[in-house]
This record gives sequence, C-alpha cells and structure tokens, in this order.
Amino acid sequence: MSDEVQLEREIKFSEVDHEQLRERLLELEAERLSAPSFEDNWLFDLDGALEAKGCVLRLRSDVHGARLTYKGPGSFEGRMKVRQEYETSVGDHKQAQALFERLGYRVVRRYQKIREEWQLGGVNISLDHTPIGEYAEFEGGGAETVARRCGLDLETSERRTYLRLYEAYRADHPEAPEDMVFPEDSLRISATLRDGQRSSD
Repeated sequence: MSDEVQLEREIKFSEVDHEQLRERLLELEAERLSAPSFEDNWLFDLDGALEAKGCVLRLRSDVHGARLTYKGPGSFEGRMKVRQEYETSVGDHKQAQALFERLGYRVVRRYQKIREEWQLGGVNISLDHTPIGEYAEFEGGGAETVARRCGLDLETSERRTYLRLYEAYRADHPEAPEDMVFPEDSLRISATLRDGQRSSD
C-alpha cells in the first residue's frame, strides 16, 4: 500500500459562458484534451457512514472508461477546495456496482454531466454542462492563477458540490427529479455535444 497522500485542489465557477471561456483558452494556447462527452456518476454509502464524515465514494463511467474515486473531507485554502483523493480504473462499472452492493453499500445519489477537458500550465480545466447550468472547474496547484488568466473572479467561485447545488435547485424546483440527471432524451444530449464541438472548432 502506498503511503503517499494524494490531494485534490480545485476551484469551481457557476454560470460560466463556455463559448467565451473556450476562446480565452485558445488565446492562451491551452491544450484541448477531449471534446464534450457524457459522464454518469454514482455515489455509494454504507448506512450514511461516509456522508457523516464528509467523505465520498464515487463510481464514474465516461469516455475514458470506468473509475472509482474516494474523496476525504474537504477544507478550503483561500478559495481552493482541498481534499484527499484516491482513484483507480475499473474494468466494468456494472460489475463494480454489483460488488459494492454485495458488500452492503448502496447508491445514494446519481448525477450526470457533459464534460469537455482542457489543460494549461499543469492545470486541468473542465467545462461542465449539467442539468442545472454551465460550470467550470480548475484543478491543480496553479488553479487560481489559471482561473484569473481566463478572466474569472475568484471571489465569485462556488464552494458547494454539485450535489449541494442540486439540493438548492430542487428547493426552488420541486418538480425536478431526485437525482441530477438529464431527461431520457438522447437527441438532446447528442445535440449538446455537437454544439460544443462546433463552437470550439
């Protein structure tokens, strides 16, 4: 077992104009790592034990495959959210889900995004289209610096997780589904992917 502590450092912004941010990233000669792609996320817990400690156990399926991630309790250094993170690839997300359910874990939340990935100066930048709006995440040691270079105001960064944001959204929209997922409409998702692709070409 590795004793190395892995830390996630990120800052998130809401109501981001993705087209404007793409243009700025191109001006800065950022590298585009992936076109917009759909991802599905499931959060597991064991009788609320992880949530009580502020921890997350997440299974993600996206264009890169399936990945399992553990995140410890978060804290803030300025506007940056910092938490321990351990991640590994898994061969089949359905088999992984079945394994955790056999161990007593249950899926307690599900959320979906369409994510486009860039990189600049060692910082990963994610442009996230979600069922509740447009967001951008900057992850890495220089995330705050890169966010400023992209024209974002650090004081307007969003401290809440997507789950907490969705809880607030549901409070104002009680008709919304329990989980932050897109409607069962593959045409809408495909159209969003195409629009993101065209605007960045």
